[in-house]
Amino acid sequence: MVLKKLLQLFGVGKKKKDSKKKGKSVDPLWQGVAPQSTLNVLASNSILDPCSSGSGTVLSLQKHEPGCSSIISTMINTIHGSENDDYKLYSQFDVVQDFSDHHYAKTSPGKATKDWTKTIQNEWKLLQRDLPGSIYVRVYEDRIDLLRAAIVGPSGTPYHDGLFFFDVRFPPEYPRCPPKVHYHSGGLRLNPNLYESGKVCLSLLNTWWGTGCEKWGKSNSTMLQVLISIQGLVLNDKPYFNEPGNKSTVNTPLGEKHSVAYNQTAFVLSCKTMLYSLRKPPKHFENLVVHHFLEREPAILNACSAYLSGMVVGSSASDGAKYASDKWFVSFKKSLHAHAELLVKELAANRTRALELKTDEPAADEIVSTS
Repeated sequence: MVLKKLLQLFGVGKKKKDSKKKGKSVDPLWQGVAPQSTLNVLASNSILDPCSSGSGTVLSLQKHEPGCSSIISTMINTIHGSENDDYKLYSQFDVVQDFSDHHYAKTSPGKATKDWTKTIQNEWKLLQRDLPGSIYVRVYEDRIDLLRAAIVGPSGTPYHDGLFFFDVRFPPEYPRCPPKVHYHSGGLRLNPNLYESGKVCLSLLNTWWGTGCEKWGKSNSTMLQVLISIQGLVLNDKPYFNEPGNKSTVNTPLGEKHSVAYNQTAFVLSCKTMLYSLRKPPKHFENLVVHHFLEREPAILNACSAYLSGMVVGSSASDGAKYASDKWFVSFKKSLHAHAELLVKELAANRTRALELKTDEPAADEIVSTS
């Protein structure tokens, strides 16, 4: 039931209107954003809702100038807006060639049967047709057992505006057993379900307990459901309660206090993950990383500034939720300030990379027609 609601929430099953000729589609991240949205935010002395995921929605707030975030504020005020109409198209689904940096590259694909190949082809068709606008997938022409996905962190969570990468392998027994999924963690544990080792703990992958439709079913479970479950159930607004031992404290003062503190840590680690992605994006996602963070830069820096001033991580600016001055916030403030300064520098370098992309020929993502 939970998974069904998630699928409905992300519009899965609804036929997309956008053309996907030759494996291309207009990137939803860049659609419907007013070219002057960033300028409007800066001119009004307002900040983007940290949970807006860069949609350009402006919320009226009193101007705040936290002393420790002066560098961030200065950088925000120097941004001249992003030229959204110049973004290169980045399709959500494509077939590519080079799989050398894939986590399962050295794992033998096994013997390919006719039924197995047909199942993978059906998975490709489903992903190409029904991927939500915030999930991107690359599959490999010479290794159809492999797949790589990028998931945008959902708004209203400590993962908002981040990019999270996953490598997938379809074993020879697929779909009798679920796919193997590895998370690009960078050695960070930013969620109870995502381990430093790259393990993804999810009932749909049979890596955690579950009952009925929560577990993998060979006749009704799909790769699309796995990706949506990771985005909606794992990268949620209160990941602290993903840990089984913490579920009993939901809606209790102590539980909520620990949840808020966990979100602080998760956001800092999400910022660190952003730095990793900016410095070394996975193959075939280089352009996505550049364009994503160029578009989301104002929202990310404004969120850092707001959180440094005391706003609760993941809360809407309209809520006006503020932290109490406790030891957790003091520690979080110090850590976030350090990472925010690094983000300012890396995002500035990313703008330079975006300008270089504009002057170059369209980058070859080794795209192969899927039509």
